[in-house]
Amino acid sequence: MLESALAQAWPPFVLVVGLLLVGLVAGRDGFFEWLAAGIERLPGPPAVMLAALLVAVAAVTAVLNLDTAVVFLTPVLIHAARRRGASERPFLYGSIFMANAGSLFLPGSNLTNLLVLDRDPAASGGFASHLLVAGLAATAVTALGTLLLFSGELRTASPTQRVVPARGRGVPWLGICATLAAAVPVVLLRNPAPAVLGLGLALAALELVRGRLAPARVAAAIGPGVLSALFVLSVGLGVLARTWAGPATLLAHAGRWGTAALGALGAVTINNLPAAVLLSARPPAHPRALLIGLDIGPNLAVTGSLSAWLWWRASREVGAKPSAATLSRRGAVLAPLALVAALVAAGSSPGLS
Repeated sequence: MLESALAQAWPPFVLVVGLLLVGLVAGRDGFFEWLAAGIERLPGPPAVMLAALLVAVAAVTAVLNLDTAVVFLTPVLIHAARRRGASERPFLYGSIFMANAGSLFLPGSNLTNLLVLDRDPAASGGFASHLLVAGLAATAVTALGTLLLFSGELRTASPTQRVVPARGRGVPWLGICATLAAAVPVVLLRNPAPAVLGLGLALAALELVRGRLAPARVAAAIGPGVLSALFVLSVGLGVLARTWAGPATLLAHAGRWGTAALGALGAVTINNLPAAVLLSARPPAHPRALLIGLDIGPNLAVTGSLSAWLWWRASREVGAKPSAATLSRRGAVLAPLALVAALVAAGSSPGLS
């Protein structure tokens, strides 16, 4: 049972370490600031730029995954807001809200999806066709809700807040190539964790040899304490769920709506990765409804997903000041609306369970 729990739990955590290392190198090379400079040229008020960036976050989440999106794009959104002279709060919180909401499109869009589908391989068949409408509903509601909730801060730009971009750095080729190289295995491989970890380690070693990174900086970027604690919790709950039928019995009698609610509650209580292992150690009766709760529920609280922790670290790295209370206040409005919209939309998709 321990071996089975370990086999289910290790790939997401290994992948996250690799993504953090790639993101660290790309950021040090100036990739995020360079990309933000191009996005700043979009015409119109800050709301137009935010809407375009939210679409970009959803697209990257769908094609890569939400952890990649928050690591790579949160600094982009923040830099873009600063360059435009806009309030950075809508861009900061919009990044994590849209990443979670946009993680229903493909199995690889969310590591939670892979954990659940690992226990029920049949559920991966037709995943996109069954959850496409649900994913579109969740992202549309989340994007519109974000624009409305932060409308007061998006009406005008403040020239006094404008950040003048640094000049003379040139094109950050290392950051561009590192990002593209990380995207390839995430898109093409069912388990991209070893390849992405290898890439991240190679890039970090290169920067250490060049003297552009210190070992302490690399360790701080990974945050081994949090990752280790989540991994141990996930494995422990995986072993528990394989010896105790309580979670499976509860889900078997919950129905679609109850399953989604339990997924969301489990996510904010113990984080969605351990919750996914606990609730899917035995194939659930309604796997896709469970995924809707596990994927969207984390917008209720910063405890809901590993991506929220990565978002927190990425935003702090560029000098932003995320607030758990603000995320929960806004998420308490957005998450239930998106969850209901996704479940209603999913109800029209044949074959959804």
